[in-house]
Amino acid sequence: MSAAARAARAAAAVVILGSLPYWLPPAVVRLRVRIFARVNGEEGVPVPGPEVGAEAFERLYAHPAANGRSRGAALSDLFWYWLAPGPEVHQEHLEPGPRYDAVARTTRRVLTAVRRQEWERIVRHRARDVLEPLTGGGTRAVRLRDLVMPLWVAVHHEVVFREPCPDDVRDLIVGNADDVVSALKCTGVRHMDRRDRLTRYLLGRVRAGDVPFELPEGLSDHESACYLQGTFFNTAVVQMSEATAHVLLAIATRPQVRERLRREPVDSAYLDHVIEETLRYYPLFGVAHRITTDAITLDADDPQDATPATKLPAGSVLLFDYARYHRGGVPDADRFDPDRWARPRPSDLRHIPFGVAANRPCPARGIAPLTLRTAVEEVLKRFEPVSSARHDRSMPNRGPCLLVPRENPTRRRGRAVRLAAMRARDRWEDVTRSLAQLAYGSWMVADARRQRLCGSYFEPAAEPTSGTQGGGGAARCPVAGEGGR
Repeated sequence: MSAAARAARAAAAVVILGSLPYWLPPAVVRLRVRIFARVNGEEGVPVPGPEVGAEAFERLYAHPAANGRSRGAALSDLFWYWLAPGPEVHQEHLEPGPRYDAVARTTRRVLTAVRRQEWERIVRHRARDVLEPLTGGGTRAVRLRDLVMPLWVAVHHEVVFREPCPDDVRDLIVGNADDVVSALKCTGVRHMDRRDRLTRYLLGRVRAGDVPFELPEGLSDHESACYLQGTFFNTAVVQMSEATAHVLLAIATRPQVRERLRREPVDSAYLDHVIEETLRYYPLFGVAHRITTDAITLDADDPQDATPATKLPAGSVLLFDYARYHRGGVPDADRFDPDRWARPRPSDLRHIPFGVAANRPCPARGIAPLTLRTAVEEVLKRFEPVSSARHDRSMPNRGPCLLVPRENPTRRRGRAVRLAAMRARDRWEDVTRSLAQLAYGSWMVADARRQRLCGSYFEPAAEPTSGTQGGGGAARCPVAGEGGR
């Protein structure tokens, strides 16, 4: 081979290697989608989609017959696999009926037993515990999700047990919650010893009578422990950590938003608008699936419309796509604009950050906005978040960010170099992350289909106690993967 040919080949290799962060991650995502569809099937009616338009999204979501969650959908096997242990008692995956009502009622009672002022006090105190050790020095490089997760663990432990969270318990819950969300994003595995230690800790508190409220009737001690784990120390911790990280990263990656927050008081209405816009632009829920328990006929909104009614038979799997719904309806929906919330809300602005109240409402919908704002306020009082990371709904790489001390603005010098290094690292982490997601995600989808945890639970021949055994089977699955709500 001539020297010129070798030089050309070397140059081509450099170009391919250097361009990996730009073309490989999207290519791997497309491959993952094809693999998932091939293994798990293309079950479901997308909403909005060809059969049901965006204008019927909330109407269909609120329909009394769109209330099934697990039974009758092969897709549910995947969700049960991800949510082990205890998917059979998880509020989001219980079928409508007395057990769902008992669990939902208990969750509401726990959350509303704490007054709003007390919620705010708890969040402020726990935020200070996390943030004060970081103050007094220079600019800190953090991962936002890692920064705020201990805060939300401490908050929910105090709300559930009415006492501060011991350090070793906090570390255990943080580790488990991090496992859960990493597995949901297909970037890592569930550590069974850690998950089982948390279940045993909660089971011990249940049996010792340390839970200061009445647990859902009809649950065994083990199911009660799984209920606490799934509701408060998995779902609540993960969702609030993701929400807080999204708001802070939205501020960190947008200089104009950051500058305005610097000029205005931290308790100004503008911060509320930033939070609302973040939840619209980066919805916490991806796709929520519901199974129709009866046939549904959707007539056109306009009586003069000659379009034939949409008929959905019982057993239809409805896939409610929050991101697509939020981005529709307004011409500038792809623009991050907090000021849209300062104006009278347009009738076509689609925004349901916590679902629809008429159908399996989020139990924290009344308290989440207050506590989220309180946590963000505490960060902004101390730091200015700055980031060059790519920001999308999946929260890539846990939200890399620089925290610049507010009391020492001169520390902002030299930031450009650190941001350039952060940008390069973030792009290369996209490459390794996408490959990990391909491997973990493909394996998890296939393994969930093989185990059929949910399908086995609902088989007609199954005895009532087999549901608990099905939950035990879920507890043995070695990993979990990414889903919607």
